[in-house]
Parts: sequence; C-alpha cells; structure tokens
Amino acid sequence: MIRTQIQLTDEQARHVKRIAAERQVSLATVIRQGIDLLLRSAEAAATDDERIERAISVAGQFRSGGGDGSAQHDLHRR
Repeated sequence: MIRTQIQLTDEQARHVKRIAAERQVSLATVIRQGIDLLLRSAEAAATDDERIERAISVAGQFRSGGGDGSAQHDLHRR
C-alpha cells in the first residue's frame, strides 16, 4: 500500500467518521472503499461518444410492424 495524505472539509470528515463508526472500521477503510466505488462507476459509465455509437448501431434494427410511422408520426406519439 502507498501512504498518502489528504485534506477533507469539516463536513466530509464528520460524515466519514460517522460511517466508520457505524461500520466499525477505520477512516482509511471507508476512504478506500469510496475510492473503489468511484473507480468502478467510472469504468462502467459510457462516454457520450460510446452512447452515440451504440444508438447508431441499433438504428433500423427493429420493426414496429406499422408501415406509416414516418408519414403519420404525430398520431403515434405517446
């Protein structure tokens, strides 16, 4: 493990201490768990470019069964 030093706001410190006490773990453990959660969510989050790419890749892949969707689009709105 690498030793590091961080600064927390008073509010952050209060919340982290409360969580640590509730879970009966150290402040360092809570902070490491928070960093792990952030890293997992960042890896899972798609970028805007990836979302656009996925949307384009499925365009035209599905059929509604109706033949007049574009001509009568106002009638098909929810």
